[in-house]
Amino acid sequence: MNHLQLSYERGISTVTLHRPDVRNAFNDEVIAELTAVFLEIGKRDEVRCIVLAGNGPAFCAGADLNWMKRIAGYSREENTEDASGMARMLEVLWRCPKPTIARVHGDTYAGGVGLVAVCDMAVAVDTAWFCLSEVKLGLIPATISPYVIRAMGARAAHRYFLSAERFGAAEAHRIGFVHEVVKADALDAKVAEIAAALVQAGPEAVKACKKLLHDVAGHDITAGLVRRTVEGIADIRASDEGREGVQSFLAKRKPNWLLP
Repeated sequence: MNHLQLSYERGISTVTLHRPDVRNAFNDEVIAELTAVFLEIGKRDEVRCIVLAGNGPAFCAGADLNWMKRIAGYSREENTEDASGMARMLEVLWRCPKPTIARVHGDTYAGGVGLVAVCDMAVAVDTAWFCLSEVKLGLIPATISPYVIRAMGARAAHRYFLSAERFGAAEAHRIGFVHEVVKADALDAKVAEIAAALVQAGPEAVKACKKLLHDVAGHDITAGLVRRTVEGIADIRASDEGREGVQSFLAKRKPNWLLP
C-alpha cells in the first residue's frame, strides 16, 4: 500500500489516509487501496471495529487535482467506469461487517464527506470544516449522495448540496452528521471510548445488528420487514453467542468473547 497506513491493537484496526502533502485527497489508487483493505480486514475475526483516520492537516480534501485533470478529458463511458470504482469503494465501506468510526481531525470536503458518511459513527474536532463543493465546479455529489443524505437527512442535504456552503463541526453535529464534537486534545480519547464499547459487545451480534440497521432504516414497516425482524431475533437467540451472552448475564460472569 502506498497511500494508507494500518495498525491493530486489542480488537481495533485503524486505517489511516496517508497523503498529507495533498490533504489526503483521493485518486483511483487510493480508492482501490481502501476497497481492498476494508474487504480484507472486514473478514478478520480478531478485528472488532475499524477506525478511519487521516494524517496531516485535513481528514480528506476530496478528489486529487492531478486525478481531476486526467479525468477531465474522459468520455462518458470512461467516466462511468471511473465513477464505478468510487461507488464500489463507498459500498464496501458502508457494508463492512465491522462497525466503523470516522476520526475527523481536520477539514473534510466533497468525497471526503462521503467517507465520513459511510462510517457508522463519526467524531470530529471542533475546528473541522465540511463542504459539499461539487456544484461550484459544475458537478454533483452523485456517488456519495445515498450515504450523505442518510447521514445528515434530506432537509440538510438540500441546503448543503445546492449551496456548497462550508459548515463547521457544530453544525455537522446539529444536523446529526457527526455524533461527537471535541477539542483536538480529546479526539483520541473519545474515539477510544467508543471503540472500547464496540469491542465489549458480542462480535456476531454487532455484525447482525449492523445488517439489521441497513435492512430497517428508511424502509416501510411491512409484514415482510416485521417477519425478518422476528427471524433475526430468533436466529441470534439460538446462536452460540446469543446463548453465551444470556447465560453469562444470568450467571453474573463475563462472556467468553471479551478480549484478554
